[in-house]
Amino acid sequence: MPLAKTFSRSAATLAALSVLLPAIGSAQQKRIAVLDFEYGTVRSAASALFGTDVDVGRGIRDLMVEKFVKSGEYSVIERAALDKVFAEQNFSNSDRANPASAAQLGKLLGVDGIVIGSVTQFGRDDQERKVGGGGFGNFGRKYGLGGVKQSNAKAVVAITARIIDTNTAEILAVANGRGESSRSGTSLIGGGGASGAGGLGGVDMSSSNFGSTLIGEATTQAVDPVVRELEGYKDRIASQARDISGVVADFDQGFVILNVGSGAGVRVGDRFDIKRLVREVRDPTTDRVIRRVENTMGTAVATEVDDLSTVAKFSGDQEPKVGDSAKVVEQ
Repeated sequence: MPLAKTFSRSAATLAALSVLLPAIGSAQQKRIAVLDFEYGTVRSAASALFGTDVDVGRGIRDLMVEKFVKSGEYSVIERAALDKVFAEQNFSNSDRANPASAAQLGKLLGVDGIVIGSVTQFGRDDQERKVGGGGFGNFGRKYGLGGVKQSNAKAVVAITARIIDTNTAEILAVANGRGESSRSGTSLIGGGGASGAGGLGGVDMSSSNFGSTLIGEATTQAVDPVVRELEGYKDRIASQARDISGVVADFDQGFVILNVGSGAGVRVGDRFDIKRLVREVRDPTTDRVIRRVENTMGTAVATEVDDLSTVAKFSGDQEPKVGDSAKVVEQ
């Protein structure tokens, strides 16, 4: 791909990031990622409820991230970055609740901590009742569960979550949440939901429409206390100490390409000081370099990162050149 197109795409990415990514926090704000919750134990119940296989673990994750972002206690990495790493690392659903796998992903994402969890209950409070298949293709006009007995039931959701140290894979904290709808009815998804056919992951659990249903009410009640409890453990998460240095490999149209990337711990939003060597001062007795005198050219903010390189938007009074040094400045 021509370099000009790459930089044009980088400019667009930078504009999008200003909307999609949470603002990079202060040094005290920890950066986390939240993985899709494991939902194998409730998969059958969820499928019976919606009439198709819905990834409720992904929905729980998205709802939790929304609440983390609104509170501002953590800086939370966005879904697109997670999906990219998942694809590159061939991450499977069975790895969702694995601390070792989570820690490995956390390092690649450059986060301080990573939240994993499981959905342990999702459905009716009367498990012995007979449930028939409900057609999800008619979800917009028919919210019922097909063969459910015409008696009222409440919705119940339970989850467990853990914060993992990305350096050691140590479990730093565990939180549990259980929610039960205050109302009861013959349908747990009636009075809300999206019309039209649905598929895997086709229910937006962060929407107000879903929240108005019985199962949505129970889901919110389960997630809220878990988010609050995990926020209370933020001081247990150690910020990753990073000493990342590289050099400018190219410069064009206001963007630099650096020779360091995610493999060295660089993440989108990182700010680099770009400097040029003026001279080296040597010890006259040993001829060893004891100081490097440099001029600052400006700063560059990372907009795209892969394993070996970083594209960063440059700002400064003097244009950088190939070979200029670049060093991450912690904010």
